Order: sequence, then C-alpha cells, then structure tokens
Amino acid sequence: MTPNALPIESPTQMSVDDQMRPAHAPVHAPMTQFKRRDGELLVGGDPLTLLAARVGQTPFYAYDRVLIRERVASLRVALPDTIKLHYAMKANPLPALVGFMAALVDGIDVASAGELKVALDAGADAREISFAGPGKRETELRQAVASRVLINIESMREVLLLERIAGELGLPARVAVRVNPDFELKGSGMKMGGGPKQFGVDVEEVPALLARIASAGLAFEGFHLFAGSQNLRAESICEAQRLSYELALRLASHAPCPLRFLNLGGGFGIPYFPGEQRLDLAPISANLRALSERAAKEMPEASLVIELGRYLVGEAGIYVARVIDRKVSRAQVFLVTDGGLHHHLAASGNFGQVVRKNYPVEIGTRAGPGPRERASVVGPLCTPLDLLADRMELAVAEPGDLVVVFQSGAYGASASPQDFLGHPHCAEVLV
Repeated sequence: MTPNALPIESPTQMSVDDQMRPAHAPVHAPMTQFKRRDGELLVGGDPLTLLAARVGQTPFYAYDRVLIRERVASLRVALPDTIKLHYAMKANPLPALVGFMAALVDGIDVASAGELKVALDAGADAREISFAGPGKRETELRQAVASRVLINIESMREVLLLERIAGELGLPARVAVRVNPDFELKGSGMKMGGGPKQFGVDVEEVPALLARIASAGLAFEGFHLFAGSQNLRAESICEAQRLSYELALRLASHAPCPLRFLNLGGGFGIPYFPGEQRLDLAPISANLRALSERAAKEMPEASLVIELGRYLVGEAGIYVARVIDRKVSRAQVFLVTDGGLHHHLAASGNFGQVVRKNYPVEIGTRAGPGPRERASVVGPLCTPLDLLADRMELAVAEPGDLVVVFQSGAYGASASPQDFLGHPHCAEVLV
C-alpha cells in the first residue's frame, strides 16, 4: 500500500482526519450535484477522463448546462412571477455560457463595455441589459447609450457626460441611479453598500442627483441597490431586500417620473467551505412575494429585479487539473498538478479570504471506494501560495489522476492571473 495511505473507512473506522479532528469539526456540504459511476465523476453525462480527452488538455473548467438549467428552473418556481431574474455576467463571462444564460433569464447585468459586447453578441435583449460600475469611461458611456441599454449612474460626473453624449447621438440615455444605502447586508462575504463605498451615490445625495437628471433630460427609469454578495443567511437577505424596497419607495418621491425599474440586488451565496450549508430559499421566496404585492400598489409601473451571478452558475462548474508528480516531504504528501492559483485564484485562498479555507476537492478519477490519505494539492508555480487543497482527506492519487475542485463555476478563469509565470492558460467548456 502507498505510504501514508489508509483503507477507506468502514462505518466503524475513522480516517486520519477524523482522528485529528474534534467531533464537532465542520465538513463540506455534500457535492451531490455531480454523479459518480464506476469510480469516476460524471460531468455533462460523460466520465471525467472522456471529457478531458474531448477538451484536449488539462487544466480546464467545465460547466454543466443541465445543472444551470435546473438551478434557474428551481428559482422560477420559488420566485413570484412578477420578479425578473437577471444574470450578473461578471460571475462567468464565457461567451458560450452567456449565450446559454441569455435564453434562460430575463436580463443580463454587465460591468464594462467588454462585457456589454459579449452580452449583445450573445443575443441578449438590449432593453434588459443594465450597466453598472464606479469608473465608467466616456467611451463606455457612449457605447452604452448607442446600444440603448440601461445605465446605472454612480456619480454626478456620469450625469453630465450622459447629457452631452445623448445630445450628440440624438438618442435618449436610459438611466437608473445606483444607490449606496445607509445599511449593509449582514453576514455578506463581500459588502457592496453601506458606509463609505466607491459604489453608487450616497443616499443623502440622491435627491439632488435626481433633480439634475431631470434637468439634463435623461430617461430616468429607477434605482439599483446592491448591498452585498455571497450570503448564506436567508434572514439577512430578506432584511436587505425589505430595507432596499423601503429606501427606493422614499426616494421615488424625488424622482422625475414613476419608477419603472427596481433592482433589489442579489447576495445569494453557495457553500464553499466546511460548515457552510446551502441557502434556504423559502423565506426569501415569501419575502419577495410580500414585496411584489406591495409594489403592485405602491409602484405599479415598476419591474422588480433580482441580480444573481454565482448562485446561478457557481455549483454547476468544476476545475480539473492533472497530477504531474507525487511527492512526500517530511511525511506530508503533495500532489503536484498542472493547474493552480494562476487559473483558480479563489480556490488558492487569495481572492478575498482572510484565513485560508479549502474548497471541496476530490480525486475525480478515484471517486469510488479505495484507500484514502491526508494530502495537499499544489500547482507548478514557484510560490507557496499555489495551493488548491491544504492537507485534505483525499483518495490516494498517482501521476495521471485528475483532481477536481468543485463550486468553480463563478469567479474562476476570468478572475485569475493566467499570465503569471508564463504557464499555459486553461480551457473552458460548456457541456
């Protein structure tokens, strides 16, 4: 048997990790969205080794369209019919995936002219594209007006530029105001509103901005509020939605026309780390139904929008790297792969984590019963930060095996420094 290996535990046996871990120590949520057959992970219905042969290289990302379609369908069931569902394509801007999403959701939210081009090329309806971002260049604003998309204004500078651009192009500038509220999304992995922020217009400054929008002749449509992201606490999301709705209702009294658009943000999280559980949609569904009923009376011309990115695609994606070498250093096993932080910065812990925690990881070519061990998965880069799994219990792997990082459908390839140290870029496929 390979050194450091243990037979797979029976119900009466404990692994090395179990022996070293307190009884109450948290574990990852089960990654049951992908099936296993004959000891191998299935992706898009195919065994992982066959998919790797189809892609023609490792490392690669694979996104399962069936899982994405099922996630959108489950949301449609949970949400009121009156709620529009937008895809925030910064989560994953792969053109094939954006084209697939455009046919499933009601609109696309972009954060640059580059993303805008991808969305339009993918066939997204320009009337249902919104453009946010704190530093829009003048050329980007011109492209947005010419494309007739909704622009989320984030400063007085943008009002003044849009007034001139609209006049020069002879087109109305469709605008909403992104509001920096006076509250935060509690429990959010990344807070995007409340307190001093580069995002949006401070709520106390919005009335004056609305007056200037009116005098500039811009086509005002509503408000965009995005308090935070990656939240697994339904009660916090519900509170932020209620507060956002109340704030928009108050600000509407200063608007030059009735609201036609209210983006309540998103914030729906997925479980990445030990101890995290999947988000309970039931309270959010009930809350949105209540808000929809109020909106029908209090802002009858407005469409309510939920903007989601990682929640729609994150769990449907995996990152796959091949084991190149197996090393044992002072009794610690290292599986050296051809992938790493340059392709998957988030899984390495260098994309917002304060204390590094492991993503769920599996040896995808040894997904059945067999010996297990405590091992670290590292990449080929000359830095100790190149770490995909730190001393996790995994199936015993050898060179040629395929390592899978789950929860990788969002903020993966496009959020990673792929040119770092000159290694090849990874591939991406929608299967």
